[in-house]
Amino acid sequence: MKNHQLKALVQVAESGSIRAAARTMNLCQSALTKSLRELEEELGVELMTRSYKGIEFTDAGQTLLTRARLALALLDKAQDEIALQRGGAGVRVSIAVTPLVGIRVLPQVLVEFERNQPAARINLSEGLLSTLIPQLIDGRLDFAVALADPANLPYEIAFEPIGPVASAVAGRRNHPLAGARTWEALHSAKWVLNLSAGSQGSSLLKWLDQQGIGEPDNTIRCDSPLLMLELMQRTDRLSIGPALLFSDPMIGQGIQRIDVSPLPPPMELGLITLRGIPLSRAARQLASMITRHIRNSPPMT
Repeated sequence: MKNHQLKALVQVAESGSIRAAARTMNLCQSALTKSLRELEEELGVELMTRSYKGIEFTDAGQTLLTRARLALALLDKAQDEIALQRGGAGVRVSIAVTPLVGIRVLPQVLVEFERNQPAARINLSEGLLSTLIPQLIDGRLDFAVALADPANLPYEIAFEPIGPVASAVAGRRNHPLAGARTWEALHSAKWVLNLSAGSQGSSLLKWLDQQGIGEPDNTIRCDSPLLMLELMQRTDRLSIGPALLFSDPMIGQGIQRIDVSPLPPPMELGLITLRGIPLSRAARQLASMITRHIRNSPPMT
């Protein structure tokens, strides 16, 4: 397998067609098709099929595509580090963090990191497991700092615990159910929950089932923390999330905790990386700073 063949494969996936991929790579369509055909002949399998729907990858094609993305990403990172060693442009670091990390330590971490790596370029995204795991596996992310249950993570993913995070139920200020102290008192509540894999919302539903309480009857599923907070502030929807997030004076504005008990056990915040793949020097430094700042902060429980 050659580098240009893997680049062609990835670009077809990104562009959605051979014609568009060839145009992006400044190649003629026949040259790109030849590269892909040679790759299929070398592997002895069909990597993609063509139909009226466009390009569709076979199972073998999907397997190679995932590894090709990771391989190309690792080569790019190596080039960045070598360029930095030779006095060239700064490296790129791509990370995902939860909003809790954003308000807890990220501002001061970035100030410190920029003093050490002034030319580094940082790509920052939301730390949702449903999106960050695929991005780690194909090399689009260097690392993430997020809530997770290590037992439910795929083998390819490594998890280094940083600290437990307590959850809280919350709603708008002066909510009709603000005085509720038991789950029975919340039986008629309307909810907005993040139910993506590994979220506190999905953990809540599992815990409620284990307690014999039963799931809420009226729940809006929402993967966006911003939209979830908007619904909590402007409607009677309740939610569950990190207690520290709701108590933040900016993010938690107009929101109050509802002291219902018992609550699900704290979830673990951790550093999430791709197993067996070392971080670049800049990514390793940034991950160390985030971890150190969180551990030196007051407990999150």
